[in-house]
This record gives sequence, C-alpha cells and structure tokens, in this order.
Amino acid sequence: MRSGSTDSKPAGGAEPGVVPDDARTPVIIAARRLATAKAGGAYGRLRVHDLAAPVLRAVLDDSGVGGAEVDDVILGNATGGGGNMARLAALTAGLPDAVPGLTVDRQCSSGLDAVVLACRLVQAGAGELYLAGGAESISTAPARAHRLDGGGLDFFDRAQFAPQASGDPDAGVAAENVAARFGISRERQDAYALESHRRARAAADNGVFDREIVPLAGLSADQGLRRTLTPRLMARFPAAFVGGGTVTAGNSCPYSDGAAAVVVTTLAKARRLAAHGLVFRGSAAAGTDPTLMGVGAAHSTLALSQSLGTGLAGLAPGLLEFNEAFASQVLACAGLLGVDPAAFNRDGGALALGHPYGASGAVLVTRLFAQSLARGESGLGAVAMVSAAGGLGVSAAFEWRAF
Repeated sequence: MRSGSTDSKPAGGAEPGVVPDDARTPVIIAARRLATAKAGGAYGRLRVHDLAAPVLRAVLDDSGVGGAEVDDVILGNATGGGGNMARLAALTAGLPDAVPGLTVDRQCSSGLDAVVLACRLVQAGAGELYLAGGAESISTAPARAHRLDGGGLDFFDRAQFAPQASGDPDAGVAAENVAARFGISRERQDAYALESHRRARAAADNGVFDREIVPLAGLSADQGLRRTLTPRLMARFPAAFVGGGTVTAGNSCPYSDGAAAVVVTTLAKARRLAAHGLVFRGSAAAGTDPTLMGVGAAHSTLALSQSLGTGLAGLAPGLLEFNEAFASQVLACAGLLGVDPAAFNRDGGALALGHPYGASGAVLVTRLFAQSLARGESGLGAVAMVSAAGGLGVSAAFEWRAF
C-alpha cells in the first residue's frame, strides 16, 4: 500500500478569487543541525528538548524572522516518554507563549515527516511559517514498561511495530533479513560503509559541515566518524545480530543523539525576504513487509517518482540523501530503484555520522539544503528518503531556487 501527492496547482497567474500559487508553495529557507554525538557522549546529560531548542533558535536567526511570526513548531521524536517535546523545545528556545507545538512519531522517518507536514500545512493555507524537524536523545530517553496484571512493571527496550504473528524483528535482525533476501554480501556492506566514512571524513576535513552545525556542549564536529577504520579492521567485526550473519557494528550506524530543524514558509514570503531555498515538490509514504523494514524507502521513492510524473530518471541526476541505518538496506534499495549506490549521500551518511532516530530525516533535509546552497544551481533536484520501523518508507522531493 502506498500514497503520494504533489503540489499540482497550475503555474502562472491565479484566476480571480483563487489564492496565488506563491502564497501556497512551500519553501525551506533555513536549515541547521547539531553535530551528531555518540549516545552517552557530549550530550549525555541533555534532555531531548535541550537538543532541539538551539537549532530552533539558529534557524530563526538565519531566516531573519521573529518568533512571533511562527505558526507552529513541528518536531519528530522516536524514543520519548510522551508529552509534547516540540512545545517544550519551543518554549526553551524562547519562542513566545502563543506559538504552539506538535510532536510526531513515525520512528526513523519522524523528522522527515515533520518537515513534510509543515510543507503540507503551507499548501493547505493553514499558515505562513513553520519550524519543523526532529530531535533524539537516546542517552536520556526514559525507561519504558508495560504494567502487568499484578501491578508490576515489564520493562522493554523498544515499542512493538507489527503483530507478533506476522513478525516484528529488531532493526538489526531485519537488516539481516534484507541482506539475505536481496543477496547483499558482507563484502559489499563493508565496502559501502567504508566509503561512507571516507566521504564523511573528506567533507569534515574540508569544512563542508561547518555552516550547518550549531555548536552545543563543546561539540562542533560529528562524533561518529571512525578515522582509523580500514578494510582489514572492518573485516574483523563479528556478526552483531544473528549468528553467522553479515550485519556487523562496522556496517551499521552508531546509536546517536542529535537534532535538526528547518524553516518552512511560502514562496511569497521567501521572495519578500529575498531568500533562497528548497521548494517542496511532493512526498510519498509507503508500507512493505515489516520483516524487511529496510526497503520501505524504495517503495516510497517509487511512489514519489510516479506521483511527480518524472520516473526515477527525473530524480537520480539530483542530490539523493538516504538514511544509512544499515549498509544492507541502502544497497537493497539502490537495487530495487536501479540507482547506483554511489549516488546516495555524497558527503557520507548515518553509517559514519550517526543516526539520532527522530532527527535523522530532518538531518537529511539539512544536508540537502547545505549541498544545494553550496552548488547554487537553480532547478537542482533534491530527494530525502528514510526507511522506518514497521515496514514503512517516506520520501520527499525538493528543488533549489533563488528568489
């Protein structure tokens, strides 16, 4: 099952009584993120709203708009204990009391879903300016438990994503399922992970990430990079999830804390601000077999390309950011899409930089914004895609423009 839609309003002048296109065309005009920290690392004592607040403040400052102009704050989070993290983060960031907040949870795609939701609200005419993104603190996530009949507590590490009868594997086991189902060898997974680290190291050493990172707690560079990783060392990692398997700590992402946020506004307001940004073209979500959750992004990207009417060829030449939870899922999705894996994540991905679950989708959009800004090519396409627990995929397409 899948769903997808795009902004299909006609170009050019509006008919009498019709809202002009530029008043309902969503544009991302600012995007920032924290450096990703290892769980228990630099942000080990900071709660999730304390991670989100600095990036909210930073994107507001970048965009030049005031807090009172914000219609809503929408943030993704995957391991929280309830409540409304987005509202708490907005208040912590110093936004006016009148600015509301909404927290969304679609696990690993939550940050991307928050950005998409903000874009859809602009399209619907519900508001003119939104802060959207995601944050995750695995380090300080609350302990969770089911209450037993006798009143005792049965603690669990993760929520259930699918009926037990149909299979509800942990993410690592699902990554092994994907590797086995699609014939992804250990050697290919290790090689892809090494390339992700090489690209990320090169980007970090050349200052590529500097403009997008908001320093916090003394951290201004991603902690996940393993500079001493070599093919020989990679080959020594044992199977991490299934005995005799191919998925290891080396070709899997590290547990991470982090946050990212963007400013979504209308094309009309972007023009008034003389800004540049990513124009939202459309998005799609799709479901697949929960035991093969890693390939969800392939299905959502196929649905997106169909709804845009471009086919995959219309997406591949641009920038492609895919959340690298496991090398096996990236390689499997590339095969299903008929895309060269080298086209993904030109500055490395989560295998090297880390995967702060609820933030990762927004990190992808932040990376697309920074890459597009650096290239400065009007009309450049950009796609973010995430596979999520439960057998889900979410993809979103953008186009860079200057106004």
